[in-house]
Amino acid sequence: MQAAMRGTGQGIATARKKTTTMRGMTTAMRGNMRGIRSRCGGLSALILTTIAVAAAAVWPVQTSAQVRMTVPPQSQAVALQGATIHTVTQGVIENGTIVFENGVITQVGAEVEIPAGAQIVDATGKHIYPGLIDAYSTVGIAEIGAVDVSNDVNELGDFNPNVRADIAVNAESRHIGTTRSAGVLTTLTTPGGGLVSGMSSAMSLEGWSWEEMSLESAAALNVNWPNPRGRRFRGGGGRFFGGGPPPEMPTYAEQVQQLKDFFAEARAYRDAVAAGEEVRSDSRYAAMIPALNGEIPVVVAADGAAQINDAITWGQEEGLRIVIRGGRDAIHVADRLATNDIPVILTSTMAAPGRQYEGYDGAYTMPARLHEAGVRFAISGGSGSLYSNRLPWEAGVAVAFGLPEEEALRAVTINAAEFMGIDDRVGSLEPGKQATLLITTGTPLDMTSEIEQAYIQGRELDMMDIQKWFFEKYMTKVMQQMRRIS
Repeated sequence: MQAAMRGTGQGIATARKKTTTMRGMTTAMRGNMRGIRSRCGGLSALILTTIAVAAAAVWPVQTSAQVRMTVPPQSQAVALQGATIHTVTQGVIENGTIVFENGVITQVGAEVEIPAGAQIVDATGKHIYPGLIDAYSTVGIAEIGAVDVSNDVNELGDFNPNVRADIAVNAESRHIGTTRSAGVLTTLTTPGGGLVSGMSSAMSLEGWSWEEMSLESAAALNVNWPNPRGRRFRGGGGRFFGGGPPPEMPTYAEQVQQLKDFFAEARAYRDAVAAGEEVRSDSRYAAMIPALNGEIPVVVAADGAAQINDAITWGQEEGLRIVIRGGRDAIHVADRLATNDIPVILTSTMAAPGRQYEGYDGAYTMPARLHEAGVRFAISGGSGSLYSNRLPWEAGVAVAFGLPEEEALRAVTINAAEFMGIDDRVGSLEPGKQATLLITTGTPLDMTSEIEQAYIQGRELDMMDIQKWFFEKYMTKVMQQMRRIS
């Protein structure tokens, strides 16, 4: 048994070494190809043949079918030396060192004492950033759009505050690897559907199961504000499937009243429980109590100016801590948002204008304009699990259109953490916080930067993902073909 275990361990170690070597080759190949393209203005068949023949001697004939391997918790102190450390909240440290033990940062600075026995990593010339945070994501609960059974975002019914996203997260999702490769290490995975969708869960993107990945199971309650200009009838016209005219949808006023009534019922339930009265247990109302008490925020999905204004009025009447998500027209109510310190989660900066009179750069410049107006905001990669890996570039577009880079970085780190109440654990590089961070060649908001290594709670991640695996697989095919031709 012990011999078999040793053999298995040696096999895993060998596989990891091969993966690391292959990853290095992949990076080198990409660099070579970029260099050739930049010098020659394109990659001709002759150049591709030359590359293939030259690399055929070292390129592996077969690639591992393992896309990524879950790694164990940190067991040894680690010191990253010589890097430029971007703490987000405490400035930038040149030629700095960051030390972490048991998954927690213990020291950050230019002069630190490295503990005996620590693993020292030379990061000279590199940059260290906190892991990025996507404040609105479906990573782990949506896999393939065309396959219904792989999607677990929407629940039936209009009121599901007791739904928690984390228990539905698939720890084997292929989107996790591609998201991490873009520098996104924490997501606020969010359910959808109905008027009250349920609870967003803060998830660390490393672990064998959702229990291991969950940072905060109920980080925020989600409300979808009704659309004043929404369609009144179900379906696309004609007769209803069951015969007769199609059933009417509730009007805008009726939907808002339903929302108010539900919150009133939940508040009455809370008060009765607090008073020690005998009540019939209701998991929906019980789940609402932290939001009603102001312990967690209520994230209200609203895009239009009328929606946002009505949502703010409702939130103030209910005494809730609200966050606006979407915010397409947020700039038109910026004064009210700033005055009441109501944050906004912008769901996309890389969006086309939705109205004929809007400029092409309306979404691109929204973060800069909100910053100038004094509105706090976070930037998300969009709700689709396919798009969380776009998060750094959503923020990068905002920088290109006027937002200071340090503010863009805050919008995908500490701001998102603060809005969701997890800033005591992630969002910046400070002693006492989790060692969830990136080693990069430059700012992660730039497409040309490489995320060379990432750590989550001190775990040194396997950086392989399905896209890298496919790149290596089909480059191997090309090289094999080129060897036969040559």
